[in-house]
Amino acid sequence: MNYLFIAIVSYLIGSFPTAFILLKYFRGLDIRTEGTGNVGGHNAFEVSHSKIIGTSVGVIDLLKGLISVYIAKQFDAEKFLLIGLALFFAVLGHCFSIWIKFRGGRGLATAFGGTMLFLPYTGLIWGVLWVIVYLKFKDIHIGNIWATIFTFVIIALSNEILIEYSYPPPNQRWELFLISLLVLGTIFLRHIEPMMDMLRKRVKQNKG
Repeated sequence: MNYLFIAIVSYLIGSFPTAFILLKYFRGLDIRTEGTGNVGGHNAFEVSHSKIIGTSVGVIDLLKGLISVYIAKQFDAEKFLLIGLALFFAVLGHCFSIWIKFRGGRGLATAFGGTMLFLPYTGLIWGVLWVIVYLKFKDIHIGNIWATIFTFVIIALSNEILIEYSYPPPNQRWELFLISLLVLGTIFLRHIEPMMDMLRKRVKQNKG
């Protein structure tokens, strides 16, 4: 019963459409039809040209993951799978919000916020990889995509080592693998569209 409750609560927290609400209220704009259409902090900044709005969206989206994991820990601070599923459903809600016809952001801020409380190394690994890739290609989406893929590979290959730095540690190795696959897989899924857009642009450039 705890799993179902935590899944529903985490999804609803994650589905709060921060960027949509702030852009509507302060700029009278529907972020879904502006810029890239992504309901997240980066597009909110690009559309509004406001660092305050962009930062506010990022912070609130981060808190959605953190709060979801915190609530799950109040139910059972030792049950890794319950806490991990809280993070997954918060990210799922952010990426596919029920309030805006299952549109949403790309899940990065929400995932980072949640991992701070029980998988702190994940954000560090992802961040370092992102910087390396971004410095090479100078493209945010490429950085996001490859950092997400490489983070999952590192977690999969270093499963036993990273378990020691999980709070709480999973009871079984597959639990860490499963949660990593669900969360990073959802983030990757939300990056398929911009990835395809980049490929189409490159094809057009090559033809030109």
